[in-house]
Parts: sequence; C-alpha cells; structure tokens
Amino acid sequence: MNWYFDVLKRYAEFGGRAGRSEFWMFTLINALVSFTMVKVGHVAGIESAVMGYALIVLVPALAVGSRRLHDTGMSGWWQLIGLVPWIGLFALVFLYARAGLPGDNRYGPEARTDVV
Repeated sequence: MNWYFDVLKRYAEFGGRAGRSEFWMFTLINALVSFTMVKVGHVAGIESAVMGYALIVLVPALAVGSRRLHDTGMSGWWQLIGLVPWIGLFALVFLYARAGLPGDNRYGPEARTDVV
C-alpha cells in the first residue's frame, strides 16, 4: 500500500525515475480501488464518485507514467501514444513493462527498488 501513497505524495513530480514495481503496484491498487468504487457506487447509486476518484488520480497516474518512461530512457511525452486506439495501448503497456536502464541517465539516478 506504501507504493500507492508514495505516488500520491509525489502527485505532480514528473521529473525523475520510477521503477517497474512502483508503477505496476500503483496501477494495480488504483485498478482495485476503481473496481471497488464502481461496484459500491452502483449499489449505492452514486456513480459520480468514480468519476471524482478518476479525476483525483489523473495527475498522479500521468506523473508516475512519465517517471516510468524516464526509467527506460524515454520522454514522458510517449504517453500520448496511448491515444491511438488499440495499437497505442499495447505499445504503451510494452514501454511500461521494459526494464529500466541501469545506472544514471539524463532523467536522474537509477530508480529505487528498496521501497516496500
């Protein structure tokens, strides 16, 4: 759960690098929270809560995605490829899944992997 809150604490930090575990754990927890909110919102009749949550985590999700791409040596602007239907989505998942570059790169020092 620390992965999730660490990303939210750095919600507007687009610089630096994020390791695979930081990105994917945030994505997993975000998906679980969203799924739970959809189910609870549907039962309680407050579907708008899901949209509010999505707006709240939009900037942190873009920031951690940008940092993840930085870890692979690519610009965060590559996230825009996700706007291309289907092909862009698969390309973006592939880019996020790539291993980070060892050592320092132009975006900063190697991403920490010791955070639990």
